[in-house]
Amino acid sequence: MRKPCCEKKTTNKGAWSKQEDEKLTKYIQKHGEGSWRSLPVAAGLLRCGKSCRLRWVNYLRPDLKRGNFGEDEEDLIIKLHALLGNRWSLIAGRLPGRTDNEVKNYWNTHLRRKLMHLGIDPNNHRIGHNICLDKVNHPCKSANSQANNDDEDDSQDPLLDSTSSGPESNTSCTLPDLNLDLTIGLPWSL
Repeated sequence: MRKPCCEKKTTNKGAWSKQEDEKLTKYIQKHGEGSWRSLPVAAGLLRCGKSCRLRWVNYLRPDLKRGNFGEDEEDLIIKLHALLGNRWSLIAGRLPGRTDNEVKNYWNTHLRRKLMHLGIDPNNHRIGHNICLDKVNHPCKSANSQANNDDEDDSQDPLLDSTSSGPESNTSCTLPDLNLDLTIGLPWSL
């Protein structure tokens, strides 16, 4: 069994003070990163090694980038998420100065909603099948607009591709159910 990294009774668990940040920063600048379990005592901190590591990695590192995400960063996060899924540390590795936690939080609070608003499923990055992007040519036109156009011949295909026009109109609808039950059997022998 592994020895606990720190004594719970003497460890400070509250917010980090400016003095603690300075001690941690000076120690790491002098000795470098690593050996996080022994760092708190050596640096004169009443903190857990994990707490020191997280404070350094997420807040104090000099190469951290602060502020809003740029459009190029948003595009890269979306593309990498489509490729890698929720592997935030791999995605953050491609965004210099951004932490995995920061990227994950930005995805969950901004980019997921942005994709959903555009009619794109944020889980698989495909255009949702229940979203009408083209009200005029799509089979789920409202009953009122269909009643007004009864004299016109609108042969509407329920399999019409709704991706042909942009997200000008974002109304939800459902396509007709298709029976996709398939069976596999042995070939007939004569």
